Amino acid sequence: MREQVMAGIDLHSNNVMIGIVDQSGRRVKHGKLACELKQIDRFLRPFKGRLQSIAVESTYNWYWLVDGLRELSYPVVLANPAKIDQYSGIKHADDKNDAYFLAELQRLNILPTGYIYDPQLRPVRDLLRRRLSLVHQRTALLLSFKSLYTRTTGQTLSLSRLKGMAVAQATALYDHPANQLIATVHKQHIEQLSESIEQIEKAVLKCARELPYYDKLNTLPGVGRILGMTITMEVGQISRFQGPGHFASYCRAVDSKRTSNEKNKGQNNRKCGNKYLAWAFVEAANFAKRYDENCRRWFDRKAARTSTVIATKALACKLAKAAWHLMAKEVDYDQQRVFGRAADSQRKGLAKSPEN
Repeated sequence: MREQVMAGIDLHSNNVMIGIVDQSGRRVKHGKLACELKQIDRFLRPFKGRLQSIAVESTYNWYWLVDGLRELSYPVVLANPAKIDQYSGIKHADDKNDAYFLAELQRLNILPTGYIYDPQLRPVRDLLRRRLSLVHQRTALLLSFKSLYTRTTGQTLSLSRLKGMAVAQATALYDHPANQLIATVHKQHIEQLSESIEQIEKAVLKCARELPYYDKLNTLPGVGRILGMTITMEVGQISRFQGPGHFASYCRAVDSKRTSNEKNKGQNNRKCGNKYLAWAFVEAANFAKRYDENCRRWFDRKAARTSTVIATKALACKLAKAAWHLMAKEVDYDQQRVFGRAADSQRKGLAKSPEN
């Protein structure tokens, strides 16, 4: 029986470095190739029957390589570079050593890996991320328009009035031709962005409704159509999280600190996780504390002891953990499990109150 080998691929924007090692750690072969799947397949094909796994470094451009190799039936894993740290005192390091290092970590079975998102749903998730970028652009234009109006007239312009204006009405607000052109261009771009955002929402919603998590998430306080789509598409498979604490950490909803002998020694990586889920659950917390009675009561108690910022983040953490239970265990939202017996007693008290 032929000995199995492991391959590591150090991926760059214009080339890849491949290193192959055997079970004893001996370096078998390496090569620097262009970013073309046919060349990479030609290099790996002699070892295909012996390849135990191929580790691809998770860079910004890994989609084409991982998806292409998996379609060719290669065993591919995605290496997580944030958890990989080489010996800092190494004398010489280059792309060849990096590729062999990935292969060596596989041989020792200690390679930190990342999640490979479903290639059919990944474009839909990325489309929803583009929506958020368009919303930011539209918000910047709206604020710029309002600022211009205030500077030139001394009055304030409500957001609802601005959104309801036609382009001709926005232009007529100003006398100077330059300001008229600014207003025309801003209003046209705002309308175009709004149309694009609506198209994206319809396309993503059609796909999200077919996924099992979407309907459950819409029962969570503060979560509506947009946040439900965002959480659904960003999670992928909830089974990749061991528990609610791990999921809340991935959503950046837990504290980041480093202590030794009860002394603060700094902070760990606060940005480790998914920034889109972090945004979604903070938004959900802001909506929940405004429209859900139990969330508002819990938030007020927490804010009285700490601050509004900490209380909002703590409520986001609570909602993230509740979302994990909804998705992983396929249960309905239960306010008593989230807020304890106090929530249930408050609900019964409101039901018995003569004013209700």
